[in-house]
Amino acid sequence: MRTFLTIAGLAVALAGCATGPSRFPVQTTRFHFNAMTDRGTIAVEPLAGGGSASIEYKTYAAAVQSALLRLGYTNPAPGAKADFLATVGFTRTSRPLPPRRSPFSVGIGGGGISGGRGGGVGLGGGVNFPVGGSGGREGIVTELSVRIRHGADAVWEGQAQSLTDAQASDADAPAIAGRLARALFAGFPGESGRTIEVP
Repeated sequence: MRTFLTIAGLAVALAGCATGPSRFPVQTTRFHFNAMTDRGTIAVEPLAGGGSASIEYKTYAAAVQSALLRLGYTNPAPGAKADFLATVGFTRTSRPLPPRRSPFSVGIGGGGISGGRGGGVGLGGGVNFPVGGSGGREGIVTELSVRIRHGADAVWEGQAQSLTDAQASDADAPAIAGRLARALFAGFPGESGRTIEVP
């Protein structure tokens, strides 16, 4: 019986160690009509109809602006009209995370477990059970959308979507906004019409 309890205890311990990913690859899609080699000044504004610029919106707008500046765009002088306009929108919703999967399973059966003094307990057949489970974890689905205009023409647009464990250390808005913006502008302008995953 002591052997059985040891196996059961091991199963509980492994269940505690089984963890799922705290975040998943960012899915990104971009569309454009040319190589987007021209650079100039660029302003960042909320997407039309997106309401007023909330504090959370400003977090995503700042992440987009930082990414654009790294690409060689510059901020317009105060009061000057920018060469390009980037409109930014985002959404955040909750959804259950996929079940956690564990590489461990514990098998019991096929023989006898001996007690003291010749006594024994027979376990016929076999029992296999996986270690770990979904645990009812909640995730955050976040989508970032950006459209770049040059005058009246839209010259580039893209969107990036991520799923993050709500309990993860990097589930706060600044971390997610930065990650989405980096993925969205990776390899700018990107292959038009193709959806890619960025780790």
